[in-house]
Amino acid sequence: MRPGGALLALLASLLLLLRLLWGSTEAPARPRLLMEESREATHGTHATLRMLRSPATLPPRAMNSTYPNEKSLQLTERCTNLQDGFKTLSNKTKRYSEDDYLQIITNIQRCPWKRQVEEYENFRAKLASCCDAVQNFIVSQNNTPVGTNMSYEVESKNEILIRENIFNMFPVSQPFVEHPYNQCAVVGNGGILNKSLCGAEIDKSDFVFRCNLPPTTGDASKDVGSKTNLVTVNPSIIRLKYGNLKEKKAVFLEDIATYGDAFLLLPAFSFRANTGASFKVYHTLKESKARQKVIYFHPKYLRNLAVFWRTKGVTEYRLSSGLMITSVAVELCENVKLYGFWPFSKTIHDTPVSHHYYDNNLPKRGFHEMPKEYRQILQLHMKGILKLQFSKCQIA
Repeated sequence: MRPGGALLALLASLLLLLRLLWGSTEAPARPRLLMEESREATHGTHATLRMLRSPATLPPRAMNSTYPNEKSLQLTERCTNLQDGFKTLSNKTKRYSEDDYLQIITNIQRCPWKRQVEEYENFRAKLASCCDAVQNFIVSQNNTPVGTNMSYEVESKNEILIRENIFNMFPVSQPFVEHPYNQCAVVGNGGILNKSLCGAEIDKSDFVFRCNLPPTTGDASKDVGSKTNLVTVNPSIIRLKYGNLKEKKAVFLEDIATYGDAFLLLPAFSFRANTGASFKVYHTLKESKARQKVIYFHPKYLRNLAVFWRTKGVTEYRLSSGLMITSVAVELCENVKLYGFWPFSKTIHDTPVSHHYYDNNLPKRGFHEMPKEYRQILQLHMKGILKLQFSKCQIA
C-alpha cells in the first residue's frame, strides 16, 4: 500500500472511532419526532407536519467516505421517516393548507415507488370483507330479485320496489367476469392532466375507468387517452346538458358513441331524484341499439364502502366517484394507477391548475371532503398499494 493510501485509511478509522465515541449528530427519527411533539405546545407547529415537510437529512460526509451506497441509504431513511410521519397524519384533526399538502407531495415524489404485494393483498382483503365489489358492486338479477324493496344509498328511509320492468334492466350477474385485470387505469378529470401526455400510457391499460362522463369536445386524447371500459355518469349532467334526453337525445347519442363498448355506470339508487334520469339513459340506449351498456351502482355496496372509509377518517356527506371507483379498481385489478387526481389550484411548482382539464367549474362546497380523500389516496400510494401519477408521463 502506498504511504498516502495508508494515511487515508488511518484517517477514516479515526473518524469512525470519533463517531462511535460521540454518537451521530442526527437523532433517530422517532426520538426527534417525540422532541418536536414536546415543543408543540409552546411553538404551535404540528410535529408530524414538520417531519413531512422536512424529512431527516443526514450531515454531509467526506468525499472519500468509506460508507457504500451512502446516497441510497440517506434516501431510504428520508422515505422511512416520511412514511412513519404520514401514518399519524390521518389521526389528526387540524386542517392543512394547500401549501402544506404540496410540500408533502414534493417529499413523496422524491421517494421511489414500489408495489408492495403484501400491503396490496391485505388492503384488498379488507375491502372484500366489508364490501366485496366482485359480487356486490353492480345491481344484478342475481343479487336483487323481483319483489325486493331496495333502500336508497343516501336517502335510506326511502325504498323502491323492484318490479319486473326494473329487474329486466339489470345484468344477470356481475359483468366483470375477466377479473382480476392486470393493469388498470382510473382516470379523473383534474386539470393536472393538461399537457401531461399521459394518453398513450392510459390506453395501454387492460381496463380503463373514467369518472363523471367528461365532455367529448376538444382534442385531449394525447393527455387523457381514448380507451374506456367503464365511465361513471352523473344524472344531473344528463338533466342539465341533455335536457333529460328529450330535446337533446340525438346530441347525447352522438357524444356517447365515442365511448365504444363501455359500461355507463349510474347511481340510480343513491337519491330518488337520480332514478328517472338513470332509467331514461337505459331506455334511450336500448331503443337506439347503442353499443354502450347501462349498469347501476348497488346502494348497499356504496353504504358499506362509506362505512369502510369512515373508519379511516373520511366522514363527508358522500364519497366522491373517484374514491368509489378507486376502491372498486383495487378489488378488480392487480395493478392500479391513478391519473388526473389533483384537488389543488396549482402544481408543486406554483403553476396554476384548472379544476378540470376541460373547465374550471368548482364543485359544490361541503359535498365532498377532497383533502381527506386525497390524504387516503396518498397513503395508498406510499404503501405501494396503488400508484398516483403526479406529473407528466414519460414518453418512450
